[in-house]
Amino acid sequence: MRLEEILNIKYPFIQGGMAHIATGEFAAAISNAGGLGLIGTGGLSASDLKKQIEICKSKTDKPFGVNILLINPEVEEIAEIVSDYKIPVVTTGAGNPGKYIEKWKESNIKVFPVVSSKALAVRMERLGVDGIIAEGQEAGGHIGELTSMVLIHQIADELSIPVIAAGGIASGKQILAAEVLGAVGVQMGTCLLATNECPVHEKYKDRIIAAKSSQVTVMGRINGLPNRVLKNKMVNEYIEKEKQGATMEELEILTLGSLRKAVHEGDMTNGTIMAGQVVEEVKEKTSVKALFEKLYSDYLLEKKKLCAK
Repeated sequence: MRLEEILNIKYPFIQGGMAHIATGEFAAAISNAGGLGLIGTGGLSASDLKKQIEICKSKTDKPFGVNILLINPEVEEIAEIVSDYKIPVVTTGAGNPGKYIEKWKESNIKVFPVVSSKALAVRMERLGVDGIIAEGQEAGGHIGELTSMVLIHQIADELSIPVIAAGGIASGKQILAAEVLGAVGVQMGTCLLATNECPVHEKYKDRIIAAKSSQVTVMGRINGLPNRVLKNKMVNEYIEKEKQGATMEELEILTLGSLRKAVHEGDMTNGTIMAGQVVEEVKEKTSVKALFEKLYSDYLLEKKKLCAK
């Protein structure tokens, strides 16, 4: 079964739950354009989440979801909120959602954990989740070790539940490649950053459009918290200090509030500009609707070419 049928959406596209970016308004725009919009709880309090859900509900009558960062200090209350609102879909990251799954199921919520290893995916299937979002290290933000090419195939080959591909997807060819590897749909983040509806600062959008894949790097790898970002003064300083053996406390001082600086203030020097390796494929500002139409038509064209061979 395709993702469109599973989630009752037009296109097999899920928007990543990007912290400080995945707002209720943006989620509504994604859902209205035919994908599944997500409200991201990274950086949100429980009361903030309620507000964002209400905003999203006021702007769309289409299905939408919530991405729950399981290390959020208010995760218990957040888990209750999505049950109370009967949010159609929950995706999770940074932990094991096992303790919440039964309650979510009672509210008819579909659960899709984001995983970066086959072992975790297998464990999630045993807990009764509805599907897996297999995210390769090409993705922006916090990443695992395996590439999408390896991870998606491993998980799809092992599991009997649907697998959604994430990490390194920004074109019709890449969507088709994910399907060939066994995915029923895709989750995307980087290619949405330059859309008109995306709430990031215009300087962030301009930086994404101008960026080359060679300008993408990973900070935090030495300390076990790898995060894929665009290079800038802060990132270069962070990596240098990391190599010199700086403590976690010293490194945290550098990144304190840095994502907010980039997203909301447009600070491209000291902010954290999260982006995946496909950033070079983002070439212009456009509407979400136009982007989805192009991605899906390109995917169908590539599939037709493949079937004709």
